[in-house]
Amino acid sequence: MKSYRWLSIIFIVILVFGCAKGGTYFVRIQYQPVKEFPSLSGKVGPTLGLVPFKDERPDQLYIGRHTPHDGPLSYFKSDPFPLNQAMMDSISNAFSRFGVKTLSVTAWDGQPESLKNIEADSVLMIEIKRFWTEGKAGAFRTTVKTSVHFVIHLGVKKEGKVFTKNVEMEKEATLARLTPERVETMANQALADIFNAFLSNPY
Repeated sequence: MKSYRWLSIIFIVILVFGCAKGGTYFVRIQYQPVKEFPSLSGKVGPTLGLVPFKDERPDQLYIGRHTPHDGPLSYFKSDPFPLNQAMMDSISNAFSRFGVKTLSVTAWDGQPESLKNIEADSVLMIEIKRFWTEGKAGAFRTTVKTSVHFVIHLGVKKEGKVFTKNVEMEKEATLARLTPERVETMANQALADIFNAFLSNPY
């Protein structure tokens, strides 16, 4: 009887950990504020120029990878793709929600002297240094680490200054297995933590 019980347990383990297939999965990347930022428009002004965010990661195709205990690798891509566009869409929606209209700015050299040439009250540019979720599976659990590194440049016309913030964040978790849904949750939570802090105190 005991042997049947052990065979059942082994079968369940194989079913849970061995059914995952390799491949590429799309993960919805979206920053969704869960709090209000009443002072935001007063600090950046009624209009904000968005310069195309710079994706400076070594691998710009993927935002994560899962290495199973046994089997093919799985990779994760941002939706929308590419990642810098997904982030720009999210930021634009967030600022609009709090009364700040966003405008597209094709180029900005990051210098305070050139702010007078921008047709907006402020201008935002973000360098994406790292945005990655790595899952490594053992025999019975998967260790997951999400690592994010942004450099945020905010030029404010009324201040005549450019404010730069270097933001890094790492979070780890232990899961039974890594799914695209968990990658989405962890990546978007990292975005929420970073941008909630930024919008609360942009400079």
